[in-house]
Amino acid sequence: CSPPFSSYYLSLVLGVFLTYTYAAKEAMKKTKKAKLYVPQIDCDVKAGKIINPEFIAKCPPGCQDIKYRVYGTDIYASFSSVCSAAIHSGIIDNAGGKILVQKVAGHSGYRGSFSNGVRSLSLPRWRESFLVAEGKPRKGVTYPSTLEYSSSKSTLMTHTDFFNNVPKGNTVRKQYQTSPGPNPATPIATTTPPHTTATTDPSTTTPKPATTPVMTRTATAAATAKSRPALHRVRDTAFRGSSIFSSNRNILRPGTGVQRQEPVAAFRKPAGSPAHLAMETDLWKPGSSLFDTGFSSKEELQTKPLESRSQGNPTCKVDLSFLIDGSWSIGKRRFQIQKQFLSHVADALDVGSAGPLMGIVQYGNDPSTEFNLKTYTNSKDIRTAIEKIPQKGGLSNVGTALSFVNKNFFSDANGNRGGAPNVAVVMVDGWPTDKVEEASRLARESGINIFFVTIEGAAESEKQNVIEPDFVDKAVCRTNGFYSINVPSWFSLHKAVQPLVKRVCDTERLVCSKTCLNSADVGFVIDGSSSVGTGNFRTVLQFVANISKEFEISDTDTRIGAVQYTYEQRLEFGFDKYSSKQDVLSAIKRINYWSGGTSTGAAISYTLEHLFNRSKPNKRKIMILITDGRSYDDVRVPAMTAHQNGVIAYSIGIAWAAQDELEAIATDPDKEHSFFVDEFDHLYQFVNQLIQNICTEFNSQPRN
Repeated sequence: CSPPFSSYYLSLVLGVFLTYTYAAKEAMKKTKKAKLYVPQIDCDVKAGKIINPEFIAKCPPGCQDIKYRVYGTDIYASFSSVCSAAIHSGIIDNAGGKILVQKVAGHSGYRGSFSNGVRSLSLPRWRESFLVAEGKPRKGVTYPSTLEYSSSKSTLMTHTDFFNNVPKGNTVRKQYQTSPGPNPATPIATTTPPHTTATTDPSTTTPKPATTPVMTRTATAAATAKSRPALHRVRDTAFRGSSIFSSNRNILRPGTGVQRQEPVAAFRKPAGSPAHLAMETDLWKPGSSLFDTGFSSKEELQTKPLESRSQGNPTCKVDLSFLIDGSWSIGKRRFQIQKQFLSHVADALDVGSAGPLMGIVQYGNDPSTEFNLKTYTNSKDIRTAIEKIPQKGGLSNVGTALSFVNKNFFSDANGNRGGAPNVAVVMVDGWPTDKVEEASRLARESGINIFFVTIEGAAESEKQNVIEPDFVDKAVCRTNGFYSINVPSWFSLHKAVQPLVKRVCDTERLVCSKTCLNSADVGFVIDGSSSVGTGNFRTVLQFVANISKEFEISDTDTRIGAVQYTYEQRLEFGFDKYSSKQDVLSAIKRINYWSGGTSTGAAISYTLEHLFNRSKPNKRKIMILITDGRSYDDVRVPAMTAHQNGVIAYSIGIAWAAQDELEAIATDPDKEHSFFVDEFDHLYQFVNQLIQNICTEFNSQPRN
């Protein structure tokens, strides 16, 4: 081709190339300029109010405030404040900032804790949870620039749903535990969040028993003994194979330099003989707590193992963790006595899948799981495993051990059954070498029933060396003596087997596994006066149903009753009438509107006599009164009588209700027990707040 044509052709190609290059650069600039718009949320916004399953939001300053409630640790219940939870988890501070929130399914329990200046509360269960992370977009995920909020009614049972679709069987429980799906109209993340795989803490795995020959063990023990801490209490005890036994114990308490010379005891008969047992009985001191709490000193150990049932003892369905003392102060022989005690306890419990399950954590400087709840399902295998447990050594860090159990032991992965009470039995030689109060409080708030078995406690001259005086009362579930057994001598420890087994199996008295949602008698007092009207009365019943849904309802858990009143009163159903959530909801649906005057004072007196006088002694009595007007009679005296009889009263006023009467009816402080709303359709706003206040009050009750 000719040169002019070639030049023209090259110019054309070059022009097209430059045009495309320019267009690509412009497109890239636009792409770079397109930044994610991050919506801002207020401090009081709860995760459950936002429909989007995953979103990035910006929190304002000042959310580190006690009024913004948080429930859980690391994973939070969805009616927690999103921003306050982010501060608690350490993602942001009180200055605010961007966070990423992911919704996940509800959990069976949320553990409260204090972190980054925020105190989170415990909660037994909630229908939906969320996680908080740094506010950085995940690759491949498109985040909404505006958040979609649910109308408060959408998260509750609607009027139509309640009256036309009463759940059957276990439907209610399934709805409660399932995280609600996103609204199709909502702009949500375009990819499904990855499945989260739970990782197991290495410290919670079950160590294999050592199979070291006896000579090697002896040599190792001798070598280890040389490296024991010089300032820890040491017990140098000689045990002989002859019929004469002598004990000389020199105890050196940490940091005190004080030694105690122990008395010498001589036994002329072989261990296990009747005379030997008789002398051991004499070692019990008068006034020992074991006998002060209703158990006879004549209770003897059943030396013959019980015949094992294939499924265990069904009358003692509890999940047990024994925290055993492996410190150097206990010595080899006493550590062996402790293991024998645990073997006898396993026999007496009759371990099995339909009865009690048992695991062991040994503590010294640091705790470790010897075996968990699902490792063994019969007493024989547990006895074999106990025999193989080697002593750890170290200090007696009980507080550290309780924190470990609270965080790691009672998990689904370790065999926790959920429906069985969680019990931790702590065995302590002397006294702990760290503080137990805070770790115990967190464990109790998680629903763990803490028992202490203390052996050979501090003498009067030694009490000044105890790090935390009254550590047992600061740790146990209740300070009434039921949760603590004091054994004056290791050689009397066997006598504590039967009393301990009786106590841990008495599930009615395991009050720390009782939560705000499963341990109350809740009585609704419903205004059926003419001013309410048929339509509004059905709205009130919907409100009653939505509150009732939040409780665990059965004849042994929370029970529900209802009274309707005008000038007169009518018991719609009592506490013992229905024992399932479905039956209660159906009964609420069937309540017929009465119509008449408003005698609230008489209704309170009637409810006290015909409903709460039939309440169980171990139940918290909660009255929720709903009215839309001023009473024709006096409410103060009946309300005061109810308060004096242990009824916790909540008052909810609508429209023309009198504020002074609402406050008189409500338990003090009335600001936390009385509510007012101007329209019936706004009642739904108080469901979460009411449940939250009931749980907060429950968790703050005294422990005596």
